Amino acid sequence: MAETIQKLNYKEAQIPVIFEESKTLPIVSMQLVFTNAGHLSNEKDGQADMASKLLNEGTKKDGAVGFAKKLDDRAVDLHAQVGRESFVIELSSLKSEFDYGVERLMELLKDPNYTEEALSQIKRQKIGWLTQKKSDFDYIAATKLREMLFKGTPLARPYDGTMESVKTMTLKDLESFIVTHLGYNNLIVVIGGDLTFDEAKKYVQKVLPLLPESHSKAVGPFRASDKKEVKEIAEDTQQAYIYFGAPFDYSYKEKDQYKAKIAEYLLGGAGFGSRLMEELRVKRGLTYGAYSVLRRAKYGSYLSGYLQTKLATQDEAVKLVREVVSDFVKKGITQEELTAAKQFLVGSEPLRMETLNQRLNRAYNEYYYGRPLGFSKAQLEKIEKVTLDEVNAFIKAHPELAELSFAIVTKKD
Repeated sequence: MAETIQKLNYKEAQIPVIFEESKTLPIVSMQLVFTNAGHLSNEKDGQADMASKLLNEGTKKDGAVGFAKKLDDRAVDLHAQVGRESFVIELSSLKSEFDYGVERLMELLKDPNYTEEALSQIKRQKIGWLTQKKSDFDYIAATKLREMLFKGTPLARPYDGTMESVKTMTLKDLESFIVTHLGYNNLIVVIGGDLTFDEAKKYVQKVLPLLPESHSKAVGPFRASDKKEVKEIAEDTQQAYIYFGAPFDYSYKEKDQYKAKIAEYLLGGAGFGSRLMEELRVKRGLTYGAYSVLRRAKYGSYLSGYLQTKLATQDEAVKLVREVVSDFVKKGITQEELTAAKQFLVGSEPLRMETLNQRLNRAYNEYYYGRPLGFSKAQLEKIEKVTLDEVNAFIKAHPELAELSFAIVTKKD
């Protein structure tokens, strides 16, 4: 059965339910996706992430260990996670245990573990993670690049948290985030597996009365900086960690996403088939890998990429990245490159649609970005038909991609 999107009326809201029935395996999964409730909605750095971790500490009644035992005894997986834009609570189990799983989800929503013991545990974990990140040079460079590209916006903040923000986080901070951001009116439900839509609807209707009204708001869009800055961060490292980014004046709302997909693939997303990999690794041996993506989200669109190289070849690598991107946007691609991109993007499509979760996630993305179901499939058909002139016209219309800024973790004397 193909994916469908239906809406349930609840109070003044219409709750989108993305659904697919699949009897391949006797399992059911459900995601409660709360939009405008991710990292970018933080009032204090790390707030959304720590709120998700609090929900993973079980209920106040049972505690973390007691609640986890309830789940483990019936092989039920229930956890929360957070991204830049959304906060997700996911439940999955065998069909025979899904009723039980929904009951535990309802317990969690009614009685989160708002205790100082749970908060202390979360803080210990988070401080340990942040301590490890002090020597994670990829993390340091990536964080610095965001600060440079999006100065003065929520994207520039250390949304994973800082030592200070974690230590000063209170139970009230976490409870405030949960009750103001996890609401019925910013909810999208993604559910599928061995059940009918009527059964899915009943599960959703059980959960809705436990959710408050959300007061979250959309964040962005933000434009990346075109200042072409280069900032070095001195660390005790044996390699240079180079992260780079630039504006991409292109909206997720555009209908010709397939052109951006081809450009992304050929510039830095295709591994050995990409310009960056070909020029930096294959021809010059400067790195094991060089990659880039064209991010197209509601909060903003931009180019980002990264590579590692020897300290002695850092300047050469930076110069070459600039040359490769500049040449790409000025001259476009070749027919040979376009043919290879078409073969991969169309030929690998079945691998991206093998599992129920892959299909449901694609349907969710199509709905979230205001696209009709089947949009991705239609884009593939357009990839097959697009001409070299059309793709090159698209690429050449975005010279801003060459306005590169660099954040580099390196060693200085």
